[in-house]
Amino acid sequence: MGHFSFRRYSAIAVGALLASTITIHPTTDTTNNTTSAHLTFDAAASARSSGGRSGGGSFRSSPSRSSGSSSSGSSRSRSSGSSSSFSNSPSYQRDRSYGGGGTVIVPVPGGPSIYNDPYRNNGYSNNSNSQAATDDSGVGWIVALILLGVSAIVVFGLVFFVIKAIRSSGGAGSTELDNDTITVSKVQVALLAEAREIQSELTALSLDVDTDTSEGLLQLVQEAALALLRMPENWSHVLADSQVVKSREDAEALFNKLSIAERSKFSVETLTNVGGRVRQNDRFKPDPDEDPASYIVVTLLVGTAYDKPLFDHIRTQEELSQALERLASLPSDYLMTFELLWSPQESSDSLTYDELLTEYTDMVQL
Repeated sequence: MGHFSFRRYSAIAVGALLASTITIHPTTDTTNNTTSAHLTFDAAASARSSGGRSGGGSFRSSPSRSSGSSSSGSSRSRSSGSSSSFSNSPSYQRDRSYGGGGTVIVPVPGGPSIYNDPYRNNGYSNNSNSQAATDDSGVGWIVALILLGVSAIVVFGLVFFVIKAIRSSGGAGSTELDNDTITVSKVQVALLAEAREIQSELTALSLDVDTDTSEGLLQLVQEAALALLRMPENWSHVLADSQVVKSREDAEALFNKLSIAERSKFSVETLTNVGGRVRQNDRFKPDPDEDPASYIVVTLLVGTAYDKPLFDHIRTQEELSQALERLASLPSDYLMTFELLWSPQESSDSLTYDELLTEYTDMVQL
């Protein structure tokens, strides 16, 4: 008996749920004078607004950048005739005093000579001069070693400070551009319906820019960020995140996941410009019985070659302004991929407060 009651109550509940989503449209057949009914599902409760999407880029190829050219001529060594060098050197003179033997006397560098020349000083050496010269030679070697050590310290110090200065000024970007570490960032802003001009602005931008080139992609990022920066008085909610990914494959997977999650919130994409291919859907008809528009949501998805997050979690208008300014000033060689999404795209469409709470549950009120 209990099992039968459970089945009965379940059937009543399902029937009530279907009845709330089914509309009966009676029609009259004038030829046969009969009346029939058509059942249609009313999807107004789950209807979502239109959406726009534009972007491009790829994680597969390294960002384009200019590299300095090195001169090969400086590495080439030059040689000259060895015979002429030896023959013209004053250090190698033939001693003619011993006849025609042509004996070559090679001087040996060293301290002062203590050799007793039998032809000078009658075979006697000046011991005082030799001792003084020896003392001077020892002091000279010590001074030379000290100067050499000081010079080495100065050179290494200069090299260290130069490398440190290059890294601190962004010269280490060559390492960031060459490795596979990528930062995937998302900035999502909800604006009040009073900012409707941003819809037409983003639409015109997506139609004009060439998203198949790095210059066009950079222009799209800058103009989209600037469009948001111009209307801070209409910001109502925000959601931001910046994640560091260690491989290009993982970065592409994360970027696509974020993009699909946002695109699934649209009922239809009425305008797309991805990779330079523009598509428009003119068959979309907004529901005339829907509540008046309350919000417009703009989402920026960015993949860059930075090894650190572009920003932390955003909770205030000041933090949002700093994040948008950071995106607007991205270097072209650091920008890898970008996607702009906004809803509603159609100016006649609306995003109600209930739809904002349902579809964008993670956004934080400013």
